[in-house]
Amino acid sequence: MTGAIVVDARGLRCPLPVIRLAARARDLPPGSTLVLLADDPAVRSDVPAWARMRGHAMADVAERDGQLTLTVVLG
Repeated sequence: MTGAIVVDARGLRCPLPVIRLAARARDLPPGSTLVLLADDPAVRSDVPAWARMRGHAMADVAERDGQLTLTVVLG
């Protein structure tokens, strides 16, 4: 995924992954893609809720070996 900005929140627990994601998204233009790497299962519900509240779109949610990768496209 060319141009995606990766936010590595592995090892962090709720609410820190969403806080890191929101901080990184703050200065980016609409259409930017952020990829969150996390291992806290709470991000499965926290990130989509945050994205919905902010007008962003969830592009993908994947899990492999306990690591979650969530892709958000900023609205």
